[in-house]
Amino acid sequence: MRVVCFCVLASLVCVGALKPPPYFEQYLDQQVDHFNYEDESTYKERYLVSENFWQGSGPLFFYSGNEAPIEQFYDNSGFIYELAQDFGALIVFGEHRYYGKSLPFGGSTFDPKHMGYLSAEQALADFAVLIEHLNGVYNISKVISFGGSYGGMLSAWFRFKYPNVVYGALAASAPIYMVADLIPSNAFFELVTKDFDRVDPKCPMYVRDAYVQLHKLASEGQSGLKKITESFQLCQELTSDKVKHLDGWIKNSFASLAMVDYPYPASFLAPLPAYPVNVSCHFLLEEEDKMRGLAKAAGLFYNGTTGALTCYNITEEYVECADPTGCGTGPAALSWDFQACTEMRLPCSTNNVTDMFPPTVYDPSAYCMQKWGVKTRPGWMKAEYWGKDITSASNIIFSNGNLDPWSSGGVLHSLSDTLIAIVIEGGAHHLDLRASNPRDPPAVIKAREQEKSIIAGWLKS
Repeated sequence: MRVVCFCVLASLVCVGALKPPPYFEQYLDQQVDHFNYEDESTYKERYLVSENFWQGSGPLFFYSGNEAPIEQFYDNSGFIYELAQDFGALIVFGEHRYYGKSLPFGGSTFDPKHMGYLSAEQALADFAVLIEHLNGVYNISKVISFGGSYGGMLSAWFRFKYPNVVYGALAASAPIYMVADLIPSNAFFELVTKDFDRVDPKCPMYVRDAYVQLHKLASEGQSGLKKITESFQLCQELTSDKVKHLDGWIKNSFASLAMVDYPYPASFLAPLPAYPVNVSCHFLLEEEDKMRGLAKAAGLFYNGTTGALTCYNITEEYVECADPTGCGTGPAALSWDFQACTEMRLPCSTNNVTDMFPPTVYDPSAYCMQKWGVKTRPGWMKAEYWGKDITSASNIIFSNGNLDPWSSGGVLHSLSDTLIAIVIEGGAHHLDLRASNPRDPPAVIKAREQEKSIIAGWLKS
């Protein structure tokens, strides 16, 4: 989940936008295993605190950190600062264990024997203990949790599991139904394809044809592989055993572009222009040579607006993992890979019928056993986090943008007066959590106003 790629960069700050307020870094000793009384080992969880708008008493706006160093979410969640300014809130961003500086076993954290303490349950317990600690330090009235993507799921689950700690939650782009195996496995990449189809129906057709040509060239042996290498400007000569990896590199690019199809230039996953899906689609259609067109369109994500790369190193830029939408690179990718092998099952298959990609079947079981020595547990997340029977919960906003492929697994219809779904026309991945921007579509402006009104009601009740 990009996520869930999560080699996240600082966001572009537009003129007139509220800049991220200053913060200070704190650490809290947390149990490595909250659910085992025989294990007293601890680690230091990092969290960021901003008192910029704090008036000495009032609400706490808490961000439930997800799969990256926490400052990267701090830099990309401007709506929280805007709300905090209006409500005089204390701002705290809690870092998720096994990410950033919150490493329970230091340099050996990613040893498979230490990875079993990485789970959403343990992370939520960390957040609950952290907030109880903050209640002893600050005069906090109510706690509202915010999160986007996996962080959005955590915020919703936080309210499910610890309603005594969290009064309400804004769960943006939170595919809780997907990780519970409750949607068709082809839904994610079908929406990726629809995003390109919205720009021009010729774009998905072009991609399908280009994949056919790519595989035909690959089947021709050395001469065909050389043609692909030249067309894609690869740093190393493509070999037959890397053709599947190139397929994934391309698919990862298009999925990422669909996720961050923001209406203005931004650098959340990569430095990209406004509406990068439009740009990528136009790159396709302006090239008669389908290999060059596919290479140029997919290369946008990796080369961004800077164009600094002179060639593409596909094995460094894209790492295959248990998440078929990509895990990103670096240490955070290892943690997310493990989570995708355990709790965070992300069934995203392709069929080349409802989507534009070569057929693939989601089944990471062999990979997960080889990489981490673990088996996935189908059905566990449905049992642990209630599946679709969530109406006993309350005070949760589920927001989703219709451009975001993760919306396929989200809550798109209100389930009660206090479980409210907001669908944002023209919105990409948790666009509503980002800072206000003059280029925002009307629907996200309206969504933020509605979210603010609901949160105001929670704080008054």
